[in-house]
Amino acid sequence: MKIIIASLLFCMATILSNPAYADPSWIVLDASTGKVLGQNKANSPHGPASLAKMMTVYLTFEALKQGKLGWDDTIVVSKNAAQKIPLKLWLKPGSTITVREAVNGMIIHSANDAATAMAEHLGKTEAGFAKQMTQKARQLGMTSTVFRNPWGMTEEGQSTTAHDMALLAVALIRDFPQEYPLFAQPSFKFRGKTIPGHNNLMYRYAGVDGLKTGYTDASGFNLASSLMENNRRIVGVVLGGRTARSRDDTMAALLKKYSPLAAASNNALIAENSTGKESQATPKVAALPAPRSAERQKYIAQNALSVESLIDESLIEQGDGGFMPLTNAAAWNIQIGAVDSRLMASTLLNKANGIIPSVSPGAAGFIVPSTKSGRTIYRVRFGGFDTMQAARNACAKLKRHSLDCIAVRM
Repeated sequence: MKIIIASLLFCMATILSNPAYADPSWIVLDASTGKVLGQNKANSPHGPASLAKMMTVYLTFEALKQGKLGWDDTIVVSKNAAQKIPLKLWLKPGSTITVREAVNGMIIHSANDAATAMAEHLGKTEAGFAKQMTQKARQLGMTSTVFRNPWGMTEEGQSTTAHDMALLAVALIRDFPQEYPLFAQPSFKFRGKTIPGHNNLMYRYAGVDGLKTGYTDASGFNLASSLMENNRRIVGVVLGGRTARSRDDTMAALLKKYSPLAAASNNALIAENSTGKESQATPKVAALPAPRSAERQKYIAQNALSVESLIDESLIEQGDGGFMPLTNAAAWNIQIGAVDSRLMASTLLNKANGIIPSVSPGAAGFIVPSTKSGRTIYRVRFGGFDTMQAARNACAKLKRHSLDCIAVRM
């Protein structure tokens, strides 16, 4: 009984200390002048979640401008990259991906395997690339940011602030005016499949043309957005939202309130600060319109998306384990537990992640919630098994490690 009580107290303390349950921190900057238009706890430390990929993309764009990369260059996918948890493109160890595919994967789908493959290509190792990320952060004035990995997984020592992420957003727009429109794409084609994005504010608020969403259990729901309206460009960052919708609503209210306060300018002002030469063969992507709610269905149809393909970001974990994309073609999963809280599910998933690579290389973990009669349970599963026998063989090995396991047909 004492052990159970202690465990419950630990879980409660963890939840109460979680930034996602506090008021979100936020900031709005005038992108042309750098003036802070409004802020709340903008310098409070916070986990970046997948906003970390903004820096991975920045360094990729920089390498393209410097001629170190070409858009059609191929990158070899390591076993480490392929084993990253979803969201991802389900790349296989030893396969290749182009720089163009990796960039689209990071920006639009927040693909962890693509981010890791790019990091290893540019920095040899994830840790080596993370040092480059932190160094670049200092050069951009991000004095309160330290990166530990290129894709946003919660890791000791990795931290940022709303203010620093706003500086990074402005730098992406300023330093890479030719590439920045890639952030406005609602989807991209990847090997015959349409991969949808989930930056839903672009469907709700006219003039929003990027940048990036992010979520982990530890950080809550994060968002960096850019709005161009009446020749005024502002950048907003919200960190630690309770839900994807509440975070988006907060951002929309901030953009509406502070846009009229920004200095009137034009894109040339931003472009004048661009550094380096223009990268070769930059994709020609026109800035896409961001429709209001009434135009949402029409916009989806025009961009060859179905309502079902739009991802509800509240069902996504971009860093600490999450939901399997619909594009996964494997027929069988294995389930190692069904528990009553996401915290317990994340703990079980992390434990299994230390064992799975030796049992079934390439298997990817995720969490599936299921609600019935008002009760929600969280199933911890691993995917990537083409046959029932392969799934059963993996279960047999896991049981030797004292983990319950059953094979589950998709």
